[in-house]
Amino acid sequence: MSTSRGTKIALSIFAIIVFGFVYIPLSVVLINSFNAGETLSWPPSGLSIKWWQRAIDNEGVREAIVTSVILGLIATAIALVLGTLASLALSRFRFFGQDAISLLIILPIALPGIVTGIALNNVFTSYLGGLTFLTLIIGHATFTIVVIYNNALARLRRTGSSLDDASADLGAGPWTTFRLVTFPLMRSALIAGSVLAFGLSFDEIIVTTFTAGPGITTLPIWIYQNLFRPTQAPIVNVVAAALVLISILPIYVAQKLSSDSERGGGIM
Repeated sequence: MSTSRGTKIALSIFAIIVFGFVYIPLSVVLINSFNAGETLSWPPSGLSIKWWQRAIDNEGVREAIVTSVILGLIATAIALVLGTLASLALSRFRFFGQDAISLLIILPIALPGIVTGIALNNVFTSYLGGLTFLTLIIGHATFTIVVIYNNALARLRRTGSSLDDASADLGAGPWTTFRLVTFPLMRSALIAGSVLAFGLSFDEIIVTTFTAGPGITTLPIWIYQNLFRPTQAPIVNVVAAALVLISILPIYVAQKLSSDSERGGGIM
């Protein structure tokens, strides 16, 4: 009992340290976004919402947000289609090179971002005529597909193929089986994966740096470009704080869907 109690105390202290290491800096950013001063100082000399108003009125911030949202939605849509098809192929069929293909799908997110970015940049500039918004979409799709693929594959392996086989035995074709049996089983996993994929695309900066065409600025790129400009630092703080608050919703949705699916809620 004494060992168990000591272990619990040690784990609790460790958890507090980890949470403090992560959330105290985020809290500082959030509080500093209301700093009334022209420069970032701690503690704040006063509180004001003027930097939030200026961030809303900042044209560069608005354009960067629109670009990031459009990019994230397109990349997620592509990843959703390709990731779902890949998971169905690799879970329902057996063929030569199956493990190698699975590894190739997962590899872009396992590699350091700078390696993936440089490799894509070389391909785009050498063979596709240069960097454009399309190359940026392709770059984001290469790593967001992994999230969809992993979620869908895990769900398909957990549910097995018995229901698909039963549907086929009853005379249903492949499309009918997918629409009425397979897809309802996968739905919550696909939604959760899509939410996470969009979030991953929205805040990606390394691959974006190497694959974005001239004049294309996503929100993370805008933050990086203005981070060390004294006149823009308070606005960057506001944008960072807003991203922290906004990120809570998709993370909660993905976690809720995953929890429901574990209890069988995603099958309904």
